[in-house]
Amino acid sequence: MKVVILGNNTKEEVEKRIQIVASAGNLSRADGTVTQVIENHNDYESNLKLARAIVGYGHKSISEHDYLVFALEDVSVLIEQIIIGYRLTSFTIKSRRNVDFRSAGYVVPDFKDKEGNILPNSNELQEMYKGHIQSLFDKYGEFVDEAIPVEDCRYILPYCFHSNIIMGCDCNELLNMTSDLLYGKNSHIPELKELGEKLADVIRNYAPYLARALDNEKEKDYYNDQYTFLDDKLGKNLYGHNELLPKVNMYDYTPKADEKVLCAILMNRYQINHDEALKKLKKLRKEDPEIDHKLMNALIHSKQQRELEQAIFSFEIPIELAVLTHITRHRMHSLLVPDFVPMWDLGTYVMPDNLKEHKAEYDKIFEDNKAMMEYFRNQGVRDEDLVYFYLSGNACNISTTMNARTLEWISRMRCCNKAQTAIRNIANQMVEQATEVAPIIGEALGPTCKVLKYCPEGKDSCKNRGVVIKGKKE
Repeated sequence: MKVVILGNNTKEEVEKRIQIVASAGNLSRADGTVTQVIENHNDYESNLKLARAIVGYGHKSISEHDYLVFALEDVSVLIEQIIIGYRLTSFTIKSRRNVDFRSAGYVVPDFKDKEGNILPNSNELQEMYKGHIQSLFDKYGEFVDEAIPVEDCRYILPYCFHSNIIMGCDCNELLNMTSDLLYGKNSHIPELKELGEKLADVIRNYAPYLARALDNEKEKDYYNDQYTFLDDKLGKNLYGHNELLPKVNMYDYTPKADEKVLCAILMNRYQINHDEALKKLKKLRKEDPEIDHKLMNALIHSKQQRELEQAIFSFEIPIELAVLTHITRHRMHSLLVPDFVPMWDLGTYVMPDNLKEHKAEYDKIFEDNKAMMEYFRNQGVRDEDLVYFYLSGNACNISTTMNARTLEWISRMRCCNKAQTAIRNIANQMVEQATEVAPIIGEALGPTCKVLKYCPEGKDSCKNRGVVIKGKKE
């Protein structure tokens, strides 16, 4: 694992960034313009002391003016999934749809018992593990060489394979992520703890005003499991053994969602209350039977579209690890993903269509992988080291709640014919179910070519609705 700061790390740059943070902390109480306040904060030691004190009062938002960009090199895809879940971060990832990963490399953990002690036979287990993991990479390569799309071949890649990431975040989110990796529920996974330690070094060296706040996180009660009482009532064995949902299920939504959004347009434009907006909407409908569609069309072609955010939809979704990041990376929804520890049932997995001709072989890969994991478990290996036995085709149930504007954006990206097949199927189900209860909102949902009648993909367009060049219709 390698963590590198991309820029903003010279002594002068660090001092300038802390000058901005300290000035932000003092701005609300200082005389003069913002530039004058910044100019007055020209002593590094005083700025550091002030920023540290303000953060210590709990006003950590000033650190959001401090931004760092990292290169994360040769970290596992497990790390990728965990850190993408942080909503205020930005990521660019090496694509498994476009890159052959057979030589990407992978993580080899020290195998430990439940107390965190390295097992006496750890070296022997590592050799067995490496042989098993390499066999999966070899089989992946065979499938690729058979011209099966790499996006489907990746389903048999283990969750230890290396990912490479450019990550950017403000220092408040960096503090949040780092403290979670050091002290939270994933801190017992050594690779995640190692990343936390490397990010902690970054904080101490390049955002030192946050160092004390990071140390203070160690004893916070919210890092303890607050739900252990449920295990006594429901049983610990319940976790990870529920069946995979057969399809996407929208289990909740805003009643009269269409009406709520259309009224919101009138409320916002004319500053009238909801009852008055509803009366005017009913009047408009009598005068023009097409008014609902006209209002939605106008909203679709507007930029802000805040009115769409007034309608909410909740979904439960069966999803394989291979495409979990495709929905995790969308920022503005409330996603719940099961923890990776305790282990899920590795017998639960999904097979992509392009591998169905290899069904017997594919099933055996997953059966053998589960058997290997069970062997390691019987050797006393803790779940925190077994996590790398997850295969990308293993699946779980997730849930999320999002507003219609987020659903609109997801559908633009994921209903496109160029989207990965599995996430496109999920997005299409979400759109279909939302449209069933909110048909007017449904007019805003779907790929760009369907909703806006053009494709932004230029020469890479699938030509689904006509030739498109540079994002414009011909």
